[in-house]
This record gives sequence, structure tokens and C-alpha cells, in this order.
Amino acid sequence: MPILQTDTISPTLTASKKSLVFPLILVTSLFFLWGLAYGLLDVLNKHFQETLEITKQRSTLLQAAYFGAYFIMALPAGHLIKRWGYKNGIITGLVLYALGAFLFFPSASMESFFLFLMSLLVLASGLAFLETAANPYITVLGDQKTSAFRLNLSQSFNGVGSFIGPIIGAKFFFSNDLESSSLDAVQYVYLAIGMIVLIIAGLFSVTTLPEIKDHATKAEGSLKALFSRAHFKWAVVAQFFCVAAQVGGAALFINYCTETGSGMTNEQASYLLSAGLLLFTIGRFTGTALMRIIAPHNLLAVYAAVNVVLSCVVAFLAGNVGIYSLVAIFFFNSVMFPTIFALGVNDLGPHTKTASSFIIMAIVGGAIVPYVMGSFQSTALAYTVLIVCYIVIAWFAISGHVVKKSVDGKG
Repeated sequence: MPILQTDTISPTLTASKKSLVFPLILVTSLFFLWGLAYGLLDVLNKHFQETLEITKQRSTLLQAAYFGAYFIMALPAGHLIKRWGYKNGIITGLVLYALGAFLFFPSASMESFFLFLMSLLVLASGLAFLETAANPYITVLGDQKTSAFRLNLSQSFNGVGSFIGPIIGAKFFFSNDLESSSLDAVQYVYLAIGMIVLIIAGLFSVTTLPEIKDHATKAEGSLKALFSRAHFKWAVVAQFFCVAAQVGGAALFINYCTETGSGMTNEQASYLLSAGLLLFTIGRFTGTALMRIIAPHNLLAVYAAVNVVLSCVVAFLAGNVGIYSLVAIFFFNSVMFPTIFALGVNDLGPHTKTASSFIIMAIVGGAIVPYVMGSFQSTALAYTVLIVCYIVIAWFAISGHVVKKSVDGKG
């Protein structure tokens, strides 16, 4: 199989292979943390529709604030990480994450949807730092020939966090044992998360992480040279639609189930969302294993094609068949983000960090498309948007990912 490489970055790694184990574990924990934040987000949509009496479309502003922060902060985060280093960038991200979580407490006390949006904006600004730092850090923290495998493995723990999030939401936000009309549960859940994140930040501050330096070249920082790389540009486009499909599909998941299912409750739909995210997690691990024998771009093409079919079923059949198809989509979403990311930064040399920032910025698709889907009167028909998204991803996997020339334009 073709090997995804970032070895043209020529990193200087000041650590032995043995000393990389704990840093890899610590950095992988970050993937779990932002997965947890995302897993809770989709449950908050339906919870706020009822507790704050807002419309379905307005509730998707949660996704707009969350993923809009990535668009706003990705480039500044990438610039600061270049100056401060990976470790300081990660600690900054964790502090912002914790601050945003703590701001949920006054937001709930004031029952203000606007303040919740601002809290999420701060929290997700921290996640932008974490993703901008952790994704490329994982790809160069070890043997470059296994960078795609390592990134998919770490991203698998993002799936674990996403799976746990809706379970927490179902238990505390929709359980019949608790007062579902109260925002108290939201306060205390996010207070606990903020404290955990601060503990992780403390661990990073006292842990020595291996320093990775990119050899500077004259090409470094040249956006013209970077954007001459067709596979990078198409990776940004594909990532926009990838995140749009994943976020849009999950944002209205509970609405879809309760509207088209036979008497399904919010709590039941939340657990079903968790089941979908469990499939997503399983898909990450199995996809990582499959990449040992199947080229990543080929696996991506097959998964995207399957999701085109499943999205048609969700949009036009609805009912229980549609619900099960929607759950199945999560499995095939699993490898898309990290694979597009790895294909997009392939062979970019000193441009890798800058390219990473732009690809992370493409997460803005998760801010825009759910709002568009929320404008559909029929939740089922809103899923026609996903069909377009997966067609674009399939094209990238088949043709758009191909590296046509090297950074210096000679290859």
C-alpha cells in the first residue's frame, strides 16, 4: 500500500523512542477531551430547545459557536504554536477549554442562550489550539512511515469521548429521575469537566515533552507555494464537507429520531446517539487496522460511497429504517477526518504546520451546514444535504488527494 509520509518536514526529535510513550499517551488524552465536549454538544441542542424554548434552527447556533471558534482561532493558534511550541500551545488550549466550561455555570444561572453561545465560543477556542497542536504533533512524534496509522489510533480516543458524551447527557439532561426542565445538571456537568481539564493542564505543565523542530527553509511561510499544492486545497474543501456532514448528521439526530420513530423519547434517542458514536469509535479502530492492508484513500472512497447510499435512505425513507441507517452512517464517518487530514498534509515539508491550520479552519463547515439543515421544515429532508457532502469526499478520495508536485514545484 502507498505510505502517507510527512518526512519531508525533516523534524529534529530530541527524544528516544522509549521516552515517547508517555507523551503519546498524554497527547492522546486530548483527543478524548475534545471528543467528550463534542458528544455533549448534540444533546444540548434538544435540551435547550425545551428548557430555553428555542427553535430547532436557533439551537444549531450551538454548532455555529462551537465550530465557528475553530475558523476564528485556527490560524492564530497555528501562529502562536509556531512561536511558543507545541507544549505551550496545548496548555493554552486546555486553559481556554476549562474557562469555557466554567462559564456554563453563570450562563445556566441566568438562563441565557446567548451566554451559553459565548461560553462555547471560549471552550471551542481552546479546542482549536488543541487540535492545531495535537494533530500534527502526533504525525511527527515517531516513525513518519506510520504517521497516518498513529493519527487514526489517537483519533480513536476522540471517538471514545464522543460516545461517552451523549450517555452523560441522557443521564443528567433527560433522565426521568431528574428535573429535565432544570439547567442545574448542565452547570455541574461542565463544572466537573472544567476541573478535569485543569488537572490535565497541570500534568502537561510538569511533564517534559520532546521538542520537535522543523528545519527552516526559504519556502517556509510562503502561502503561494502552499496553495500551489492541489491536493492540499482539495483537502481543505473535503474537510469542510466532512465536518459539515458529521456535525449536521449528529446535530439533528435526536430531532430525527423523535419525529420519525415510533414514540421515541429524548432520552432513548440520546442513548441511540451514543450507540452511533460507539460505532464511530469501533470504526476508528477497525479502520486503523484496515489501513494496514488497504490504502487510506481507497478506504475513504468506499466509506464515502456507502454513506451516499445511507444518506439517501435517511432522507427519503425515514422511519425505523432511516434511523438505523443514520446510526450506521457514524461507522463510516469514522476514518474520514484523520484520513483527509493526513492526505492533505502529505509531502508539504515546512508548510505542514500552516497547512494544518487551514485544514482545521475547514471545520467551519460544522458551523454553517447544521444551520442550513435546521431551516428545513422536514428534518428528514434536511439530510439530503449529507448526500452532497459525501459525494465531494468520495471525489477527493478518488482523485483530489493525488500529490502532483513537491513543495518547491519540481516534483
